[in-house]
Amino acid sequence: MTTRTANSASVLAVNRKAFHDFSVLERIEAGIELRGSEVKSIKAGKANLAGGFATAEGHELFLRDVHITPYEQATYFNHEATRPRRLLMRAREIAKIAARVEQMGFALVPLKLYLKRRWIKIELGVCKGKKMGDKREVLRARAADREAARATANARRK
Repeated sequence: MTTRTANSASVLAVNRKAFHDFSVLERIEAGIELRGSEVKSIKAGKANLAGGFATAEGHELFLRDVHITPYEQATYFNHEATRPRRLLMRAREIAKIAARVEQMGFALVPLKLYLKRRWIKIELGVCKGKKMGDKREVLRARAADREAARATANARRK
């Protein structure tokens, strides 16, 4: 299940739960170090980003708790489903992101996996956790927007 976007990238997986639980402050693109069976499994749509996060260890970023189902046709060289995967970014960018996340208490959350040309990329979000009141406020705002749209649609019909 891939969808095309305007910038010719195929979206392979989306973390919808992240948008519900977090406020996304900044979006970052990174490459992922994957094994062959992982690439085939991701392209088959067998990736789940919910519950995943990224951590900085030394001068590297690692993606943790992202579930990629083992590829069925792979031999005994198959991968572990939730192994840590190294993210590929420039050292300067990693240092800047790690400092920001550490200092301000934000989280690095995977938002979507997509194909860009022939490479699998991940979009990370620098996120701040929402509280229950924030979630309710978002739901109220959506409901108000829906009501306003209905009212204008009904006014146009008459």
